[in-house]
Amino acid sequence: MKSVEPAHAAPHSREQAPPVTSVEPARPARSVRKNRDWLHGLLMSAPSVVGLIAFVGIPFGYAVVLSFYNVRLGSPLEPTWFGIEHYRRLFTDPDLSGPFLRALLNNLTFAVVVVPAQTGLALGLAILLNRKLKAIGVFRSLFFMPVVFPMALVAVIWRLILARSDQGMLNSALDAVTFGNWGAFDWLGDSASAMISIIILSIWQGVGFQMVILLAGLQSIPSELYEAAELDRASRWQQFRHVTLPGIRGTLVFVALLTSVFAFRVFDQIYVLVQGGGLNEDAARTVMYQAVTTAFDQNNIGQASAITVVFFLIVLVLTLIQRRVVRPDNED
Repeated sequence: MKSVEPAHAAPHSREQAPPVTSVEPARPARSVRKNRDWLHGLLMSAPSVVGLIAFVGIPFGYAVVLSFYNVRLGSPLEPTWFGIEHYRRLFTDPDLSGPFLRALLNNLTFAVVVVPAQTGLALGLAILLNRKLKAIGVFRSLFFMPVVFPMALVAVIWRLILARSDQGMLNSALDAVTFGNWGAFDWLGDSASAMISIIILSIWQGVGFQMVILLAGLQSIPSELYEAAELDRASRWQQFRHVTLPGIRGTLVFVALLTSVFAFRVFDQIYVLVQGGGLNEDAARTVMYQAVTTAFDQNNIGQASAITVVFFLIVLVLTLIQRRVVRPDNED
């Protein structure tokens, strides 16, 4: 026998049913807001993107094209198709492969030394200057001052410091300290000290820039974290290891990548000191210096373009590897 529900059950169940609301109208609003944010971001980044394309993308694309042609600077002859001959000669011709590989080794040596040394020194200076002291702004300005000097001017100053003669500032200081027993050492011309001199010069000139970036990262760490660490009786080293380093990890990664890019494109100080400072060319030759001298001293634009393209690919691979190794924890 079938059970019959009371007549008032249906109206009661209809009254208890929750109202059905539609969320469809909210989607267009979110979509419009997302599109508006995307448009604003595109407009704000447009000047940088246009400049990047105009001054980096197009010239590099033109360099790729020129690397397949035999192009001589100032020659009345039309460029002729050369295929991959420039690339083949770059790795098989002893007259080209020798200087190129030596320049690449110098670049790698420079980067391996400068990146950790300059980053570590910048971090140490940032920690020292991250204090509330009188006239702290003066000290920060003094450390940052070399950054605003043009590299050509910095190279001239260091040429006076590292001059071979007795009038060189470094030789004069060492001669005074040793009571006249120090000879006139050729810091720039000696193959053993030429690259070391360039490394010291470059670190002195560029460390202030990384210091400012790291100082901003240190100042963004909440002071409550240090207060909590002090309550836990953490030492200075423990605070640095467990509070400071995690707080500026992303900044350190950025500084290391930026310093790597600067290290691989080193050119100005090499060129100035080779041309007028007596710098040992073979000991301090870099790939950028090799490309520029090939283009404008040997008038071989096609070969210089091939050197630039190969070097770009090498730096790109090394940068991607470094980016993968030192990726911040908050990234996927």
